[in-house]
Amino acid sequence: MEEFIFLDDIATADVAIESRGDTLEELFSASARATFDVMVDAGDVQPEVKKTLRLENSEIDGLLFDWLAEIIYLKDLEDMVFCKFDIKIKKDVNYHLDAEIFGEEIDQSRHELRCDVKAITFHLFEVYEKDGKWISRFILDI
Repeated sequence: MEEFIFLDDIATADVAIESRGDTLEELFSASARATFDVMVDAGDVQPEVKKTLRLENSEIDGLLFDWLAEIIYLKDLEDMVFCKFDIKIKKDVNYHLDAEIFGEEIDQSRHELRCDVKAITFHLFEVYEKDGKWISRFILDI
């Protein structure tokens, strides 16, 4: 089960998030949903446009960092918000992520825009497995 919570006592000027998943795919999806939940009411976003992403990193925390940085970059580049994340992660020597993400162009007349996420930060960034669940903590620069 993927889930996320906002950690109000960690960062005052930024947004701190803890996300969880039974699998790496659920963790990455929950982290992406949390990132966009900071920016927009995801219930208002339609999965009209599909983008495909491929990423590779030798470390799982590096892959999550790259994943969040890439979807934030796409938001800025394409002026889009995303609501659905279909992710597959494989490991050989490195971790490989293949994802299809779905969303639409920002429409201020329909989307309840909250605040803009500028970047993912390395401050207090962590990814670990505990009791069969994957957990991440990260801070978004807003």
